[in-house]
Amino acid sequence: MNVTGAPSGPVREATRTDRLLAALGGLVAAYVSLAVADLVASRVRPEASPVVAVGSAVVDRTPAALKDWAIRAFGENDKAVLQLGILLFLALFAVGTGLLALRHRVLGAAAVGAFGLLGALAAVTRPDSDSAADAGPSLVGAAVGGILLYVLVGRLLASGGGVGTGTEAGTGPETGTGSEARPGAGAGFGDGPGPGPHPGPGPARADRRRFLVVAASSGLAATGAAALGRAVGSPAEENATASRAALRLPRPASPAPPVPAGARPAVPGISPFTTPNRDFYRVDTALVVPKVNADRWRLRLHGAGVREELTLTLRDLMARRTVERDITLACVSNEVGGPYVGNARWLGAPLADLLREAGVRPPSEGGPADQLVARSVDGMTIGTPVEEVMDGRDALLAFGMNGEPLPFEHGFPVRMVVPGLYGYVSACKWIESIELTTFDAYDAYWVPRGWSAEAPVKTQSRIDTPRPFGRPSAGTVMVAGVAWAQHRGVRRVEVRVDDGPWRDARLAAEATRDTWRQWTYPWEATPGRHTLTVRATDGTGATQPERRTDIMPDGAQGWHSVVVTVEEGG
Repeated sequence: MNVTGAPSGPVREATRTDRLLAALGGLVAAYVSLAVADLVASRVRPEASPVVAVGSAVVDRTPAALKDWAIRAFGENDKAVLQLGILLFLALFAVGTGLLALRHRVLGAAAVGAFGLLGALAAVTRPDSDSAADAGPSLVGAAVGGILLYVLVGRLLASGGGVGTGTEAGTGPETGTGSEARPGAGAGFGDGPGPGPHPGPGPARADRRRFLVVAASSGLAATGAAALGRAVGSPAEENATASRAALRLPRPASPAPPVPAGARPAVPGISPFTTPNRDFYRVDTALVVPKVNADRWRLRLHGAGVREELTLTLRDLMARRTVERDITLACVSNEVGGPYVGNARWLGAPLADLLREAGVRPPSEGGPADQLVARSVDGMTIGTPVEEVMDGRDALLAFGMNGEPLPFEHGFPVRMVVPGLYGYVSACKWIESIELTTFDAYDAYWVPRGWSAEAPVKTQSRIDTPRPFGRPSAGTVMVAGVAWAQHRGVRRVEVRVDDGPWRDARLAAEATRDTWRQWTYPWEATPGRHTLTVRATDGTGATQPERRTDIMPDGAQGWHSVVVTVEEGG
């Protein structure tokens, strides 16, 4: 039995045009496969899309050093770059399958199916997968892509009785000289006429036209279907969006203290005291932002020291005593002078209150658990020291951000906010469970990847203006920026020009010790090239050290500097 699709009759040699069209067929089949898979995923779960599922698996298995490089190189576009890389790899794979199908039609189609199996396996083994239906998008897409590749190759030179390998156009039987086709020289389609002379270039051109018609129509149909799927959206996402739109935040029992009048110096270029939601940094591993229906959301509290397991709805959480606070968050991936820090007004329920009501005691009071493991709906685990959560700081289960429900990108419907700790050990977004355990018993997601289990925020300061390599005019130049040392506060900021003495900057009024402080320094700038450096001293009296260190394993430190060229005044 001919299982490879090889013809039993005579064949002709493949030309360069044949190979180019076969490669194109592979690309079209792959594109249609992904479009169909995305369409199915839009009705199942967007996270089940093969590119997302495979990309998420790649993220989980990527060495920490490579992730850090990606964040430094691409910033918040790192996820888009990863998905682009996967698509480029898939394009190369698709070209290969098209060329394989030119020789072994069934094997080429089977290769598309194999890639679909890989996507299905990645989807169903994700931590957030709870249904075998997650395999559906990859399997359906692969089936459609494999069949399409089989059909396209069948349309390519269908009347030639098959395609072999070897000579280019004009040197073999395709030239229409009446030469007998060389039997059995290669494998081809197996769906052409029996033995006999090749009919010549006219039918071949017609076959290629049919190939292009099928390829173009398939691509257009897939594009339309995918666009329709994206426009309609998934029912789950629509319900989640509707639940957020209908949510009305409660009035806080403990409102945030008013921001002092002197906390916001009016200096062009300085970071605003409150970071707008649209500008707040986002660093996480989710290739697709989870969209959780607030009406169906549940939080499970369990583990060591919990008297009785609790399950809370969002309504339950918002009915508790609510607290509103201005809190600055910082990412451990933030390089010295980097952008991954922001300040927002958060609204939520105190986490310590909930823990104590459940019977939890911190280690200092004899509690058996020293680690709180928060789990996200996408499977991310964040380990937080219980002692810090319960030491009196405003650790929140937050559902509001800057006066509105949390944006989906920042954890809707509920996330953790713990001042003074880097986000990877405190700021679990899309939280769905909290388990009390110990650091010895469990390593959260980032710890096996080389990060420290505990990570208090380090004292940092940043120059926002003038920008690096700026060209201010000579005269008074306002140097300004922000400094932060959450839960310790900022006591002092100093600025140095070149190798001169340190000068005190003017500190803006402090809102709370959990927020950053803006600072300004009027510099009498002289023409030439200059280096501006800043350092901060926190509320304990400790000054940030000069030597720069890497972000691993528990955050970068060091002085921030910018180089500017001062031009003669006009």
